[in-house]
Amino acid sequence: MEGKKKTIENFRIHDRDTGSADVQVALLTQRINQLTEHLQKNNKDHSSRRGLLKMVGQRRRLLDYLHETDNNRYSTITKKLKLRK
Repeated sequence: MEGKKKTIENFRIHDRDTGSADVQVALLTQRINQLTEHLQKNNKDHSSRRGLLKMVGQRRRLLDYLHETDNNRYSTITKKLKLRK
């Protein structure tokens, strides 16, 4: 829970921001990294793998939205999270 608050503070646009695309991408990336570690240890956990794929798709859609609407925010968040373009 503490990691989630820290992530929100790092990526928010204004003081009360908890749901902007930037914050959502950051939180999804954090969860995707956790699930990836989990699946490396538990390679037969197919339901978690499906959830991981859905999260990756959601993050991709949010990044596409940012790329279309505000290219500066898109490039900033991809650099901060070290994501491929």
